Parts: sequence; structure tokens; C-alpha cells
Amino acid sequence: MRVLVTGSCGLIGSEAVHYYASRKNEVWGIDNNMRRYFFGPGGDTGSMRNILSASFRNYTHKEIDIRDRASVLEVFRAVNPHFIIHTAAQPSHDWAAKEPFTDFDVNACGTLNLLEGLRQFCPNSVFVFLSTNKVYGDAPNHLPLEEMEMRYEYDVKMRGRGIDENLSVDGCLHSIFGASKLAADIMVQEYGRYFGLKTAAFRGGCLTGSRHAGVELHGFVSYLVECAVRGNRYSIFGYKGKQVRDQIDSSDVIQALELFRQNPRTGEYYNLGGCYENSASVLELIAKLKERFGLTVLSTYVDQARKGDHICYYSDMSKFKKHYPEFRIQKSLDTILEEMVISAQEKLTKKAA
Repeated sequence: MRVLVTGSCGLIGSEAVHYYASRKNEVWGIDNNMRRYFFGPGGDTGSMRNILSASFRNYTHKEIDIRDRASVLEVFRAVNPHFIIHTAAQPSHDWAAKEPFTDFDVNACGTLNLLEGLRQFCPNSVFVFLSTNKVYGDAPNHLPLEEMEMRYEYDVKMRGRGIDENLSVDGCLHSIFGASKLAADIMVQEYGRYFGLKTAAFRGGCLTGSRHAGVELHGFVSYLVECAVRGNRYSIFGYKGKQVRDQIDSSDVIQALELFRQNPRTGEYYNLGGCYENSASVLELIAKLKERFGLTVLSTYVDQARKGDHICYYSDMSKFKKHYPEFRIQKSLDTILEEMVISAQEKLTKKAA
């Protein structure tokens, strides 16, 4: 099988490369390290490119910008992939407001380029897109919520269940990032429904893992752990630190994508996250780091929430689990944190050596 992964040096992209290349598939990666442009040296993925190229002889890297339509189409023509995993993105809603053209060109137009490659050169292949829960904008903030000691929670009718795909994407504040990803999400669905292609948009909650290169503007759990291990100060933005997110490990993300590949559908969209069992607030995560690992987080509270940020969000994956009942989240939140702490400590030790 030939697999094409965009954003192949990022968290989910590199997990996909590891998964499929280790199973002797022919894997092609597209990544131009634009994450460094977005987030500076802390977001640099160049070392991951070197690791992947050294680890897998069946991995071919292409330094291509997905905004470059001609180059993208040429890759599809030359490779004719059977499975396309599209993870490349501008991933921060804070950063997007600084350069809306760049954000939209990467997230929306780049996705359109890939969909055209699919349609023109390999219409029988399977295409999955890593969308985001930000397609729902701040609509989750208008649901009935209760403030508890350490977190905000949905009222009793939704508690433990979370957000499903029936939540409206209209009449709410999305952030520029959320709007560009929603445009891409809709195009992925439309290419499935209009052209009869096997496509799906996966609306991720917090996708994370021990290889996550978290920065302040993106990947907050990874960044929180790095701050805790290194003794750096962490800024909590609004909501008293009680804002809640669900965490899903990158390996469980690939499990979901692979299940879809094996039994694809047309123009689908799914919520994808750690669900209630892997949800936690910032305050709860800080407490876990102290209790389980003896790590103290030095924090500064900023009494201003990020614009459009969710107060409480965790995913209801009932729709995906109905279509793919064999799906099970394998890594608990505690396991994710433990692996992150070990990874961060190893990096610090290597740097000191």
C-alpha cells in the first residue's frame, strides 16, 4: 500500500509514518517545516524529519508547501497513493489572527489542492483529514455549564457524554483558525458527497502524545509538562484555570484513521477525542503533575481568556463508535502524562549532558 502523509513531521503525521512504514508500506511525506515559521525554534520539526528518514528506507520525504498547487498535484500524479492522511495545518487560533491570509491559504486552500489531487489522480483512494473541534466555534460555551471546585462541567443532562456532531456550527464565534478549518472540513465532506469519494473529516479535541512539541500557542498539555519539568513559568489564560479539554494520544488517533481506511464511507465527519474519561481542567492537570510526579508548576494567571476559547469541551464519539464498534481508547490520561513526563525529563538530561 502507498500512503501519503501531509504534515509528516508533526505529531499525528509522524505517528502515521511510524505506523505504516513499520508495517512495510510505501510511505511518502509532505512537510516543509512551516511549524517553525508559526512558532519559532520550539516548533521546529526538522529533527523529526531526520529521524524518520534514518529509521525507514521505505519513507520518502517531499519538502513541499501544500499551498503550491502544481507541486501537490504532481505528487499525486507520481505517487498515486492508496491512502491519504492530511494533517498539515496552521494549528493555532491565536496565531491565525496575525496572518489571516496565510492561515486560510494553508488550512483551506491547501486542503482543496489535496482534494483535487485525490479527484484527478486516485479517486478510488481513501482520504482522511484532521479537522478540529474549533469548527463548532464557541457554541459549547452557550450550553448549560456548572462551575465546580476544580473545573467547569456540563449540566447533568450532558455530563459524561459531551459534544456530538449535531452541535450547530452557525451563529457563533469561531476564531479565524476555526473558520479556515471549517471551510476545509466542509470541502472534505463535499468532495465525498458531490464526487462520490471516500473522505472523512475527524474533528479532533486535544491530540497529544509524548512526541508532541508543545508551545504556548498550541499543544497545551505538552507545553504544561515541559514547563513543569524545566521549571518554567506557565500562563493560565482565563476561566480561573477551570477550562476543560479531553486528551487523546496520537496512537489512538491512528487507530481511528486505520479503522476508517479498512471500511471507508463517503463524505463523513466525526468527533475525535479522549472523551469524558480523558478530560481534565488546567487546574486538575497541575494537581496531577504534583501528586503523581512531584512536579510543581509555576503559574501566572492572566484574567483574559483567549478569544473564542472553549470553557468546557470533551468529545462524544458515539457516532464513530457506532460505525466502528471495535474502536477503544487504549491510552488513559494518566498514561499519556506519564509518557510525556518521562520524555521531557529525558530531553532535559540529554541537553545537560
